[in-house]
Amino acid sequence: MTEFLAVIMITILAVISPGADFAIVTKNSYLYGRSIGVLTSIGIALGVLVHVAYTLLAVTIVMEFAPNFLTIIKYLGAFYLIYIGYKTFIQKPVKDVGSSTCISSAQALRYGFFTNALNPKTTLFVISTYTQIVSAITPKSILIGYGLFMSVAHFIWFALVALLFSQRTLREKMLNKQVAINRVIGFILGLLGVFLLFTNLN
Repeated sequence: MTEFLAVIMITILAVISPGADFAIVTKNSYLYGRSIGVLTSIGIALGVLVHVAYTLLAVTIVMEFAPNFLTIIKYLGAFYLIYIGYKTFIQKPVKDVGSSTCISSAQALRYGFFTNALNPKTTLFVISTYTQIVSAITPKSILIGYGLFMSVAHFIWFALVALLFSQRTLREKMLNKQVAINRVIGFILGLLGVFLLFTNLN
């Protein structure tokens, strides 16, 4: 029970802390609407499962035969954040959200998935949870349950974020100022990427 409560508390704190996931869901929700925001949230939840999968199934083997694996993930994540930050910063205003300028469902899922799957913050969160908090004698079924909980918790939180920022009144206000908002979000994403890049170099 103590282990379970610790996993819950750490997961909640990790999920609600602002970061790249929050930025991309906010952007897609206010620009393209509720369904795109929720699909982005689903992509994020699926991304979490990637971290859980390699942590449960292969982290020991990978660390033995590919010790630079985490470093590679960190660099990929940093460059991806810089890239989507740049794309968001220069994005042209969306005048008609029902037009072809709206991203597709697959694109929304992909944005969410890769933002999380390449996010070093989630990598370290999942690995540290399983290696530092969870007991070595915890049954595999419980370990899988923890992973599913982490994924569902991410989906619920970011779906709520999507519902908030796709709310009509707030969305209209944000759309009227979307150039400035996109630049702020883009700058934050890019800054996160640069910070992670220089952190990895040190």
